[in-house]
Amino acid sequence: MTRKTKLGLALGSGAARGWAHIGILRALLRMGIKPDLIAGCSIGSFVGAAYAAGELDKLEEWVRGFTRLQVVGLLDPAFSGGLFRGDKVFGMAANHLGNPDASELPIPFACVATELDTGREIWLRKGSLRQIVRASCGMPGLLTPTRHDDRWLVDGAVVNPVPVSLARAMGAEVVIAINLNADSHQPWADEPDEVRGMGMLAQWLGKGGDSPGMWSVMSGSINIMQERITRARMAGDPPELQIAPRLGNFSILDFHRASDAIDEGEACVERQRPQLEEELRRLGVLE
Repeated sequence: MTRKTKLGLALGSGAARGWAHIGILRALLRMGIKPDLIAGCSIGSFVGAAYAAGELDKLEEWVRGFTRLQVVGLLDPAFSGGLFRGDKVFGMAANHLGNPDASELPIPFACVATELDTGREIWLRKGSLRQIVRASCGMPGLLTPTRHDDRWLVDGAVVNPVPVSLARAMGAEVVIAINLNADSHQPWADEPDEVRGMGMLAQWLGKGGDSPGMWSVMSGSINIMQERITRARMAGDPPELQIAPRLGNFSILDFHRASDAIDEGEACVERQRPQLEEELRRLGVLE
């Protein structure tokens, strides 16, 4: 199939749901759809960076092998700024995926973060890939902020969970948005096994009587925030196409369920395949 129009993917936030991006990218490739550029937010920046660096196979092999125990082992508790530092997981990611300069990747890549002091949306296109992805993934309350270019940065999902606008700024004429949070809100969700397994921390985070515990409040609030901000941003700057996998039964820390998420990502694209192909031909992306 011959490409006529520059295509960008906007890979959205969603914590553990983000492994679905891997399946979506796989299914799009089977259809002959290869993006010219990638814009990512939070976990979407993590997967998008691996794809842009040509390391998606390594990432998939790594995350499909996650067990609950391994996920717990990657959670390094912090004493200020967030529950976890994130040094272990991003260190392991760099070991598996490398740490090139983002501006030198084979496929143009950028990610979005939020400046903590001002609330400004920050677009990160160059510098250490590990550092800018870490900044984009800094979920408030969960991971500590990242210091980058003399600014404290937190998760891009605070301002732009599905970065369609960034993809357009990078030159995309057609944008496919991957929205992981279309059906994600579950009120009073139980804390996941990873939290229950952390002793005293679990007591602090868990439920208190009939009321939701800290974990339920935090994760539920994050879900609501991402869903509402995504709706508002995409109403103002709608993508040409949207892919929204069914991930409502995933907790934000279900990283050990990578195979389930990847499978749903692939299945989601297959369900939409006729409509995707028809629309992409109309838009001049596919012949």
